[in-house]
Amino acid sequence: GGSIFGVVCLYFCSVIGGKIMKQIKIPGLPPLPPFLGMLFAGFLIRNIEYVSRVIVIEVHWGIIFRNIALSIILSLAGLGLDAKALNKLKAVCFRLCMGPCITEACSAAVISHFIMKFPWVWGFMLGFVLGAVSPAVVVLSMLMLQRQGLGVDQGIPTLLIAAASIDDIVAITGFNIFLGMAFSSGNIPTLIFRGLVEVVIGAGAGCLLGFFITYFPSKDQKSIVWKRAFFVIGLSAFSLLCSKRFGFPGSGGLCVIVLSFLAGMAWSNEKKAVQDVVTFAWQVSQPFLFGLIGAEISISSLGLETVGLCLSTMFLALMARIVATFLLVSFSGFHWKEKIFIALAWIPKATVQAAIGSVALDTARGYKDKVLEKYGLYILTIAFLAILITAPTGAVIIGLTGPRLLRKSTKGNEDDLAIDSLSSEEKT
Repeated sequence: GGSIFGVVCLYFCSVIGGKIMKQIKIPGLPPLPPFLGMLFAGFLIRNIEYVSRVIVIEVHWGIIFRNIALSIILSLAGLGLDAKALNKLKAVCFRLCMGPCITEACSAAVISHFIMKFPWVWGFMLGFVLGAVSPAVVVLSMLMLQRQGLGVDQGIPTLLIAAASIDDIVAITGFNIFLGMAFSSGNIPTLIFRGLVEVVIGAGAGCLLGFFITYFPSKDQKSIVWKRAFFVIGLSAFSLLCSKRFGFPGSGGLCVIVLSFLAGMAWSNEKKAVQDVVTFAWQVSQPFLFGLIGAEISISSLGLETVGLCLSTMFLALMARIVATFLLVSFSGFHWKEKIFIALAWIPKATVQAAIGSVALDTARGYKDKVLEKYGLYILTIAFLAILITAPTGAVIIGLTGPRLLRKSTKGNEDDLAIDSLSSEEKT
């Protein structure tokens, strides 16, 4: 009946849910993502009355486990970046990580202001909750495409991995800025400046930690791969948790991406072995992340009268994002099929929505303001629906359109770009 009992039960239920979801096969479609079963497992544990009384997890425990799992997937994303391809695509990467997120945030703000009668500040807060793509879906889907040699010559998997990771930082930073505006009497320039400071702190800390693990432990030590993997995972979790502890939540994710990217560049071909260890750690921690995400969603927070408005806002903002993404990658040397794929690959949402979707509601409850609580409930409802609808839909769309819209890599180019996600056995 304690927290340890609750964590163990949640973990095994999430693993079983993921296994069940993998067994569901729809003819002509790729398998459903296992995390969807993990999400449902946590959701059922939270919302079945008897079970929710027996399996109880303290909020503090859930926050720690979610952040550790998130740090692992972000470090895996950083290790998966290809510096040469990224340098070639740096201009389009910048447009892709900033433009679609801001476009969707602004679209959601305008739509929610006129359809749901949101104040402008709350509308932008909702927009940045929706604006983040899911690294858990996009990164793993791109690694799968790399494994198949699809779009590798054009650097599309690397481009999307890099942009998805930074996109989340933009969304979290924007959300925190408008959260502060909604519940603070400070002036707007000060709050915006604070968001920019978080970005600088995250990048600076990531550079320092990345430089540190580049040279420590030294190459002549035994079990160097395991030690490097331990430092990557440990410092990533440390960065993410410390950033939240010291009031800079937008810095942690960026720090993790930068430190793992710099370390991977310095290790060159040796990083493949480290990446395999981090991938194994992600497979172990994945049930924690999505099980706890599902356990955060209470069905009592869903009102039938709000679902229609929430769905309308979500879909209209998502359509604006897809169109903006297609336009932003134009004139970048991509074929029109590849531009369509990049736009569609920007659909999945999961991790960030579950992590910050309830923050506004929890903060509003502290003020005991029924109007603000209503706005917070709308944001939580849209975040939950976005996870439930776009995550599996986006994964299926990526799996179906990838082989049809992306060009197969030649053997020489595959060697040049070094498909990082493959172990030596898989490459054989």
